[in-house]
This record gives sequence, structure tokens and C-alpha cells, in this order.
Amino acid sequence: MTVPEEEQRVREAVRRHVRNSAFAEAEKVISFVLSDPGVQKARAQVEAAETQLGMELCAHLQPFQDRYIQAVRDGDLARLTGICPAKNGGWGRICVLPDGHETSMEEPHWGRNREGRPIAWVGSAPDDW
Repeated sequence: MTVPEEEQRVREAVRRHVRNSAFAEAEKVISFVLSDPGVQKARAQVEAAETQLGMELCAHLQPFQDRYIQAVRDGDLARLTGICPAKNGGWGRICVLPDGHETSMEEPHWGRNREGRPIAWVGSAPDDW
């Protein structure tokens, strides 16, 4: 191995180490913040409000859930690609409303949580939380 190749290998190893250390530190900070009693209380209040709004919208929006279930069952890609891409995968939520509903229907994201309860929320998060 030539010297430049060795230097490049060392630089890449250092970059990986720095990145992994930064991620580990960030996870510690996030865990610390999320474990704070005030944050836990706020999270519970948000979840209660999202569940209440989800229940209030259920009668009006349940047909969208039914269409989503049918599209999944039938493998209807055309219908599935027209569904809102918003989700909160870490909390088991998939919005079942049409793409663009936030402006055309003026509705929050709506679907069911992992326990099967109706839930409405604002914003989106990646699946891998």
C-alpha cells in the first residue's frame, strides 16, 4: 500500500469514528431530554389531543381508511400512490388521506395508530425513528 492510500484509509477511519461518536453523543442528549418529566407530560398531552381529534374526525374520514385497507388488500398501486406520503413510522401512523389534503381538504393527517385507534396529527417524520 502506498503512503497516499494509507493516509486515505486513516482519514476515512477517523471520519467514521468522529461521525459515530457524534451520533452516540446525540442519542445520549436526546434520551436525556425525552426522559425529562416535563417533556413526558407534554408528549402525553399531545398524544391525548391527537387521539381526541382522531376520534372526532373518524366518522368523516373513515371511508379513506377503508379505501386504504382495500387498496393494500388488492395491491392497487395506483390508489396507494395517490395517498398522502406523510407518516410517523416510529409511532405506527400512516396518513390515509389523498396526497395534498392539507390544502385541498384542509384536514390534518389522519389514520390509525399502531393500536388501531383513530389519530390525527400535524407534521411528518421518517419511518425509521
